[in-house]
Amino acid sequence: MMTTLVTGGAGFIGSHLCAVLLEQGEAVVCLDNFNDYYDPAIKRANVARLASLDSPGGQFTLVEGDIRDVETVNAVFETHDVKRVVNLAAMANVRYSIERAPLYVAVNLNGAVNLMEAARRHSVEIFVQASTSSVYGTTAPVPFREDDAADRPLAAYPASKRAAEMMAHSYYHLFGLNVTCLRFFNVYGPAGRPDMMPFRVLDAIVKGKPITLFNGGTMRRDWTYIDDTVAGVAAALARPMGYEVINLGCGAPMPMTEFMEVCQELTGKPATIIDTPAPPSDPPITYCDNTRARERLGFAPKVNTRQGLANTWAWYQETFLRG
Repeated sequence: MMTTLVTGGAGFIGSHLCAVLLEQGEAVVCLDNFNDYYDPAIKRANVARLASLDSPGGQFTLVEGDIRDVETVNAVFETHDVKRVVNLAAMANVRYSIERAPLYVAVNLNGAVNLMEAARRHSVEIFVQASTSSVYGTTAPVPFREDDAADRPLAAYPASKRAAEMMAHSYYHLFGLNVTCLRFFNVYGPAGRPDMMPFRVLDAIVKGKPITLFNGGTMRRDWTYIDDTVAGVAAALARPMGYEVINLGCGAPMPMTEFMEVCQELTGKPATIIDTPAPPSDPPITYCDNTRARERLGFAPKVNTRQGLANTWAWYQETFLRG
């Protein structure tokens, strides 16, 4: 049985990925520190659902620990026959990172290096490193391509993720570690993080709370549905390619004005919008050129933003409005 280590496996993307791997009959080790960036109870609930998938499919093991702790990381590799790694553990959120650069470097860079070091010592077959579309900053022209320089990050979050990509190349070059860096584009969907825009907007509309919208809603985001994202990660796990950087996004950016209109249509309620200038950490657009993902991973996004938001709204209703 193939054993895959998923760090951050109790989180949004991680728990969805673990579920898919377990359903495929694989052994999954979830390493998560259950930090309080958002309510740890959400992550505990995700893990409870994963534990229920332990049979008759794959085997699920939870390890509570931090990727910054070298001893913990080494113990995971020594205890379990880990052959594949997906590093999703990270401090996320561009704006939250503005005043917290040391924390983001410690988790997103140093933590990633701890994992790569253990992976190369234990002959891991494939290491998938989660990265972000934020590494492109205000790159022009669009859509963003993997061969863009991505050398002008706008905050500590993308800077730390770009640095991890570069360290990954060093581990491939020096030790032959197969590393695929996946640049995620605005992942959303059911059970999404409460700090992310789709949840915040739907929740605010339902509760009649105001929503901050930057630059009159002219900013555009390339929303990528969770199931499509997870399919791309699973494909990367099955295809060691040496060192590769691949965009993983839908490729259809939506203006925030349209995004708000869809959310209001779904909820049947008007939104109270506060217009404010965008902070310097936020680019005007994220736009994925997913040609490389299609060619090398067989990536084919199936869920457009309108349908994805409808699915998210259905989950929100089931979870919060039907007690």
